[in-house]
Formats: sequence, structure tokens, C-alpha cells
Amino acid sequence: MSVAKGKHITIVGGGASGVLLACHLLRNDEDDIHVTLIEKRPAVGRGMAYSTAQPGHLLNVRATNMSAFADDPLHFCRWLAENDDDAHGEQPGPLTFAQRRVYGRYIAQLITPHLGPPGKPGRLQVIYGEGRAITVTPAGVRIGVDDGRCFASDMAVLATGHDEAVRGAPACYVNPWESPADAGVDRDAAVLIRGTGLTMVDFVVSLKADGHRGPIYAISRRGLLPQAHRQVSALTLKRDDIPFGASLVTLWRWLRRLAKDTMARGGDWRSVVDGIRPYTWEIWRRLPFDSKQRFLRHARAWWEAHRHRMAPEVEQQIQVALASGQLRIIAAKTLALVPCAALARVTYRLRGSAATETLDVAKVAECTGVYTDPLATTNPLLKHLIAQNLARPDPLGIGINVDANCAIVDQSGRASPVLYAVGPLTRAAFWEIMAVPDIRVQCAELAAHLLARLAGQQTPPKLKVTGGAA
Repeated sequence: MSVAKGKHITIVGGGASGVLLACHLLRNDEDDIHVTLIEKRPAVGRGMAYSTAQPGHLLNVRATNMSAFADDPLHFCRWLAENDDDAHGEQPGPLTFAQRRVYGRYIAQLITPHLGPPGKPGRLQVIYGEGRAITVTPAGVRIGVDDGRCFASDMAVLATGHDEAVRGAPACYVNPWESPADAGVDRDAAVLIRGTGLTMVDFVVSLKADGHRGPIYAISRRGLLPQAHRQVSALTLKRDDIPFGASLVTLWRWLRRLAKDTMARGGDWRSVVDGIRPYTWEIWRRLPFDSKQRFLRHARAWWEAHRHRMAPEVEQQIQVALASGQLRIIAAKTLALVPCAALARVTYRLRGSAATETLDVAKVAECTGVYTDPLATTNPLLKHLIAQNLARPDPLGIGINVDANCAIVDQSGRASPVLYAVGPLTRAAFWEIMAVPDIRVQCAELAAHLLARLAGQQTPPKLKVTGGAA
């Protein structure tokens, strides 16, 4: 598809979402389009998830489902076979759970062909800086970055990824994305991890790799650990099998019954969860609003423990830590966390109990999930958009409002013709938009939509309500 000469899109955010969108926009050499990618980190492609230097941090999706291009499922596998220098003497294959730092290199290298040879600009320009302000003009969009520069384009897409909450009590709080040594964690100290999901698992892996000897406590309301992957095939489901539009209670009963029947026939519940993946976007879109609220309050933890699973190699490490007693999972509600002179005192109530207990620890790591409340965001560009009424928080408080084509919805309810968003910012509309198999589909469809818009098509293609592979 050809677009008018000089057409230009700016993407704010150079993590996985931003890079994937840029690659899909520039994939066809015949399209005369230019992309500016603005990234606040010192390198593109890494983002929060793939900036880790810890070799024990593995992807929680097999290599065969981590290609940047859904229509070329072995793209990452081919790259991995040629570029994985950390494969421990084994030839990586489609079922490999690759290191996240290696995958970060893959994402970063995707843009290399679009940068052009030295001295000759390509169709992609990378700007290192943080987006601060955005202005909609008659000609399109202008974005200002923190060093005072301003970049104009026809359209802009926010791909800023996860937003971290501002943490308090700096003396005892540690960043779980840092190495324990860099964070000042004494190897014999007691550590509390708030949350029992995949970020907790990563931090335990980091502690163990650093030679940590002290006790590790992980606390969450339900005390649910992520399940582990097994080599199973996704259950084949037809659209008529899915109770679209049903209440959460009806949907949940259907899912549990399907899993129970599958297991009774000798199957695995994982095949059921993986089987509904192509339909999750539509299930979420058609779920009644009150059911979405109930899901977030009551069912989210269970779903995420079964949906976002850990690699078997990581499971082994966690099970060893649990068996030795070094790692203890506590199902409880945290009532208070008070930093003292040298320790932090945590008061909690065990699940199902009225009694309170206390625990003294030297360090606390917040691993309760990504921070999504746009009204409490630390992202200056998102704050500016909301302050200018160009964007509004969604009613669920988990992202910003976008329409079915990822166009950002302003305070009056109007979908912007020039401002879009991809990735976790759009979670309220798509829910399952945290992992590469889903984000790559969203980026491919949004790229087609934007290219059609720039080409002057009156009815550009709409995004399909279809999730990614398992």
C-alpha cells in the first residue's frame, strides 16, 4: 500500500510495543512513510521487561510464539539459533524459553534495517529523550521532549508501556528490577516481597543468583503462585462454543466446567486456557461492565496465575526454594508497613483469620503488578494529555479510553483522528494486551489502519477483535 510522500508517524515509547509498531509500519518498502521513535531509555527495544541483565530471567512464552510477526512464526526462532550466545551448549528451538535479555537484543535489532546506512538517513529516526508535551495542530501533531526539541508528524501513537508507581520509604524499599547487590540487599537479611506473581518469581531468581541466604517472604491476598508451562496443545474451540456477552458468573462456570471435562478425559486445563486465547479480546469487549469490575476484584488473581505461567526451568528453582523453607508464601492482607530504625515492620491478617501478625524485614520489594491508574501516572506526556482533555481515564481505572481502532478518546468522548495508543495503555479496551503474542497482532492491525488512513482511504480497515497465540 502506498501513501502520500512525506507522511510521518511519531511513536512515543521505544520498548517492545513501540518497536513492533514501527516495524509493521515500515515493513513494506513501497510505503513512503517515515517514523520517529522517541525513547527515554538509553537503548530501544528493552523497556522494563527486557532490560534485565539476569540470565535466569526467562520469557514466559515459548520461542515459537515470540516472533515479532504473527505471519512469520519462526522469525524469532531463526534469529535465536544464530544469535543466542547464552544457550548453555544447547541448540535453542521453537519450544525454548529464551532469556529475556536475549529477547531484548532481538527486539532492538528489528529496527536496524530501517535506520539506513551511515551518513544516509533511513525511514526511521530514533530520538532519545522523554516526551513531555503534545499539541494537536491543523497539520497533525507536535511532540516536545525534555531537552526542548519538538517533532511534528501527521499522527502520533503512545506506546509508553507500563507505568511504575512512586515508591515510599526509600531506606527499606528496593526495586525488584534491579539486582539485589545494586539495591543494597544483605545476603543474610530477611526480605519481604509484596505480590506472588511473575515479578515476585523474577526477584526470587535474582536473590538466589546473588547468593541470598536469608529468609524470603512473599505475601498476597490469595497467596497464588503462577502455574508452570507444560507441553500441551491448545484446545480447539469454535466461536459458537464461547458464551459471549454472558455475565462473569456464567462465563466462569462455563470455563471451570470445560476445564473439568477436559481433565476428566485425560487432558490438561492449560489447553483450555490456551484455547480461548484467540477470543479473549472479544470476550472482554462483550463482558458487561459490572462483570468486568467483579473480575478485577475477585477473579483476576486466579486468571493471571493460570494464564501467565512460568517456564519449567524457573518453576524448579521456585520449588527448591519452597522445599528448603527459604521462600515462604503467605496468603494475607497487608494492614500496615512501618519502617523502623533498621527494619520494616509489617502487620498482616492471614486469609480466613481475624487475628493479626507482624513480621520484621530488612528490605521490601513491591511486586504487586504494573501500575496502571492514569490519574496517578508518573508519565509526563500522559499527564499532559489528560490535563489538556485530550485523553481520559477509562471507568475501570486500568488505562485510558481508546476506541476499537486504538484511537485515544478525549474528555468529551470523541475519538481522535491523529492520536492513538498501543500496548498496556489500552488494557481497558482489550485486557489481554500485556504479552508480545497479543501486542504484535494489535500493532500489525493498527499499522494497516494507519497506513490506510494516510493513503486517504475513506473506510480504513478496523482492528479485528482477536487475541494472539498462547
